[in-house]
Amino acid sequence: MDIGRALIIFGIVLVAVGFLWPVIGRIGLGRLPGDIVIEREGFRLYVPITTSLLISAVLTLGFWLFRK
Repeated sequence: MDIGRALIIFGIVLVAVGFLWPVIGRIGLGRLPGDIVIEREGFRLYVPITTSLLISAVLTLGFWLFRK
């Protein structure tokens, strides 16, 4: 695959995720058990471990099915 084409596809995917982010937040993705949130005065740290694992599993399954 040409690198330019891959970058364009990656950019389109990022824009799509950006537009869908409010919908993703409403269904609870990003606030799953296992996601680490540390809040202090003037500071917030968010590490979405479970969300990242779930998205990775779904994408892996999708790519595997698409390849077959």
